[in-house]
Amino acid sequence: MRDAEGLGLFGGAFDPPHRGHVALLAAARRELGLGRVVVLVAAGPAHKHVDTSADVRLRLAQAAFPGEEIELDPYPRTVDLLRAHAEWTDAIFLIGADQFCDLPGWKEPDEVLRLVRLGVATRPGFPRERLDAVLHGLERADRVSFFALEPTPVASRELRARLEAGADVDGDIPAGALRIIRAERLYRAGRR
Repeated sequence: MRDAEGLGLFGGAFDPPHRGHVALLAAARRELGLGRVVVLVAAGPAHKHVDTSADVRLRLAQAAFPGEEIELDPYPRTVDLLRAHAEWTDAIFLIGADQFCDLPGWKEPDEVLRLVRLGVATRPGFPRERLDAVLHGLERADRVSFFALEPTPVASRELRARLEAGADVDGDIPAGALRIIRAERLYRAGRR
C-alpha cells in the first residue's frame, strides 16, 4: 500500500519516547509512503498505567519527533478518538505486531477498522501464525497492511529503570527528549 498523500496516525504513551518509536515512524513513512503523520500522545492510555504526566510526555514527544504534528489524545480508547476525528477517516493507524495481536481485546476492533486502516510493523522472527490468527478473526482484514521493521531492542519500561538508576541511555532516547529528561531530572528515583 503506497499513499504519498496519506495520513498516518501513531499513538502511544511515549513514556519516554525512544529510538524504536522513531524507527517505526520512519519505516512507516518509507514503506507505506505516508505524506503526513500525526503523533498522538495518550493522556491516559487504557492499556497501561503511566506515572509521568501527559504534559511532560507531550513535550518529550515534541522533542523526539521534530517536524511532526504532535497532539494529546484525551481518549483512553482508540475507537473513541477516531469517532471524534471524522477528518482522519481512512488514515493509517500505525501499531507494532505485539499491539496487533492484542487487537481483539480493543474496544470495538472492527469499528476501528471501519474508520481507519492499520499499518502493522513486523520484525524478523515474529511468528506469522500469531498475526494470521488475528487477521482471520477480523471483519475487515483487507484494511490491514504489514510492513517490515528492523528490530530495535529497547522498551520504555527498561529505559525508565535505567534512567532511575542513573545508567547511560545515550542513543536509545532521541537527543531532544534526552535533554529535557536530564534538565528536569525526570525518571529519577522518587520523581516522575
